[in-house]
Amino acid sequence: MKHRIILTLNAIVIMSVFLAFAPYSVLKAQTSSDFEISKNLEILSTLYKELNTNYVDGANPSDLMKTGIDAMLNKLDPYTVYIPETEIEDYRFMTTGEYGGIGSLIHKQGDYIIISEPYENSPAKKSGLKAGDKILKINDKSASGKSVEDVSAILKGQPGTSFKLLIAREGDAKPITIDIVREKITIDPVPYYGMLEGGRVGYIKLNSFTQTASADVKKALLYLKANNALSGLVLDLRDNGGGLLTEAVNIVNLFVKKNELVVSTKGKQKDKNRSYQTTMEPVDANIPLVVLVNGNSASASEIVAGALQDLDRAVIVGSRTYGKGLVQNVFPLSYNTQVKITVAKYYIPSGRCIQEIDYAHKNTSGNNDIIPDSLITAYKTMHGRTVFNGKGIAPDLAADTTRLSTVSFNLITKYILFDYATQYAATHPTIVPASNFKLSDDEYNDFIAYTEKKGFEFKTVAEKELETVKKAAIYEKCWDDIKSQYDSMLQAIELHKKKDIIENKPEISSILQEEIVSRYYYQKGRIESTLSGDSELISALKVLNDATKYASILDGTITKADRLSKPNKSQN
Repeated sequence: MKHRIILTLNAIVIMSVFLAFAPYSVLKAQTSSDFEISKNLEILSTLYKELNTNYVDGANPSDLMKTGIDAMLNKLDPYTVYIPETEIEDYRFMTTGEYGGIGSLIHKQGDYIIISEPYENSPAKKSGLKAGDKILKINDKSASGKSVEDVSAILKGQPGTSFKLLIAREGDAKPITIDIVREKITIDPVPYYGMLEGGRVGYIKLNSFTQTASADVKKALLYLKANNALSGLVLDLRDNGGGLLTEAVNIVNLFVKKNELVVSTKGKQKDKNRSYQTTMEPVDANIPLVVLVNGNSASASEIVAGALQDLDRAVIVGSRTYGKGLVQNVFPLSYNTQVKITVAKYYIPSGRCIQEIDYAHKNTSGNNDIIPDSLITAYKTMHGRTVFNGKGIAPDLAADTTRLSTVSFNLITKYILFDYATQYAATHPTIVPASNFKLSDDEYNDFIAYTEKKGFEFKTVAEKELETVKKAAIYEKCWDDIKSQYDSMLQAIELHKKKDIIENKPEISSILQEEIVSRYYYQKGRIESTLSGDSELISALKVLNDATKYASILDGTITKADRLSKPNKSQN
């Protein structure tokens, strides 16, 4: 009691000093804010207690609170999230690239979980697991009906611990028992690097910005420089969702001289207002550089691409990036839980923020809008080129991207391509190197026969639209008048669908080759098999092989219209 009185007296003294020196407006705002917080916390506490005590069907206190927290955070942006204790390891993996487990991708087909792709040199690979293996039992307990999340939680665990799987495998009549010992799995942020066709341009694929990202990119760059006469480099950031801001700064530093501003952050708290500069001498500040991006390149990827664009150090090729200009920090909470909070916006060297969606305001439908064109502002790069804020990073050279055909999409999502690759690997012990592997015409015809045997069917967009028309016609009582035309159109679509697998052979063959190659050469092989037919990469090579065009893009003498039109003309 004595201690409580002393603490209360101390609080009164501190408050008295604050009252004496604080401006009235600040004091009023502060006390009003504190009162609102205190009042609402008390309301929440009493509501929570009464629900738990009186709700007729009973309620799970943890579920109620988790739902309440998630609903509260949904009022903000999608990156401000609560992290319960059960998900801590998943978030740790996102920053470290490490976890305890078997090292394999999995997916669900029907009632069972399937091994999608074991990582090279992983416990899954060492134990003999293969892509396509169906998990029947885990430690003698049926895996039927289990979700991907359920099985993933079991496969992960403390390194050194073990468990047993019963699996069904293509080509084997009886199930196979496999014993696996979990290990610390480290996902390499640079899954592949090497030389492209012609042997003059290097290529580095970066998948994430975990703690070793910059060190791994540097290692790859030094290796390529030491073993080849590099005339240019492609840094591939497509489908890279980002990660650690400091790793983005360090990667820019590999190509930019010391003491250059890379990114600055501005937040509510003063300690979030920071500038990040390059701190070391670069590995190579002069090598011609192209950065590949797409709509899934976000956050740290956009810092790298945007900073190199603003500093006129690289030509950006591909399609417009995601548009995430927000910075998150993770804060510890009680009982080993955490919260990830958006604490600042980031600004790249020209001064622009590339955040596309305005999460602070909602439209009349209650949704967040993108930043309107009327609020987009022009900025200047180091050499005076015009760039814009909002809506991500616009590429300097927009490369042609082809939309996946409906038939290919369905062959992927229905796992027809995956299952055929499993069958192929079961009957072909080895194949040629990944970069040389091509399906023969006979093998593609065998795949067509396989789809027919499997009873592969899919609906086109046209069929779905026709169904809508039929419903509308029935509703408006004119179905009898258009039924014959409807049936004719449906028959024409069916005839066309039968030709789709033949007419889309180049696209389907490429996807199927990639899937087959992954069974023998894993992720590195998967990447290597796609390089020769990659249209965006071809555009990158063209600009790197044309020194005049490369320089003119960076100094602004080629207009945007020229940049968009000339690649197509040069192909003829």
